[in-house]
Amino acid sequence: MIAAVDIAREAVEASGEGAVGEHIEAVVEGDCTVSHYFAADITGYRGWVWCSVLATCPPVDAGDDIDITVSEIALLPGSDALTAPQWVPWSQRIAPGDLGPGDVLAAPADDPRLVPNHIDSDSLQSESDLDDVSAVMLELGLGRTRVLSREGRDDAATRWFEGAHGPDSDMAGASKLHCGSCGFYLPVAGALRVAFGVCANEYAADGTVVSAEYGCGAHSDAVAPSGEGSPAYDAYDDGAIEIVPAAPAENAPTDNAPVVAESDTVPSDTVASVDAPTEAEVAPVADESASADS
Repeated sequence: MIAAVDIAREAVEASGEGAVGEHIEAVVEGDCTVSHYFAADITGYRGWVWCSVLATCPPVDAGDDIDITVSEIALLPGSDALTAPQWVPWSQRIAPGDLGPGDVLAAPADDPRLVPNHIDSDSLQSESDLDDVSAVMLELGLGRTRVLSREGRDDAATRWFEGAHGPDSDMAGASKLHCGSCGFYLPVAGALRVAFGVCANEYAADGTVVSAEYGCGAHSDAVAPSGEGSPAYDAYDDGAIEIVPAAPAENAPTDNAPVVAESDTVPSDTVASVDAPTEAEVAPVADESASADS
């Protein structure tokens, strides 16, 4: 049956589902079964192959001819075929932030995060808190049908503690004060009251669940720095002058050269200008000398 390539090809072509390409291989599936694979020349199915399964019955006598039949044909994806990713149920694909206005995201009946209200007593101080009045309210439907289970609370606490408003965040690391001592901190109710609360400061994490160990610069006990500078830095005093000795200049006088004090120099603008004598002023002087000699 390995050599019965033509029979396998004719079976695929007879289906009329698409063109049949070259023969790829023949795989022996059992003693009486062989699968032949052909390339599928179909638009949009690159890498897919045709599979034609041939079967027969063992002959009664050694010399008898065998009858080959076609068991089935199928179009299968090859190793490099373009296929859709493995299907994942929507309940596993949903992620935080996917819920939009008008969307309905119902929790399944077996959701491990929730338990019936009447059996959740972890947050009660004692069994006496679940009195007859509470039981009647539950029967009348006045209370919540389901509440968080221990697993649900642990999951929420882990997310909040390790999130952006937990003690290991950059904001908390830069603050010396914690939310647990802040006046804007509103502790949550129930078993998580000790560790978490809601921020009520509009300039900080307003309306967000924060860890009691989280902190920021908008703490109610934060003290503003003194001075008239910015909140982060003190005012710069430009009245203080630091004297730094300067390096000697290249044309500075040497130790042996005379130094002229600034007080001994006469400013050029204080020296009166002396005009040269004219010929009229010099001539009489010459005449007087001549008369004296005579």
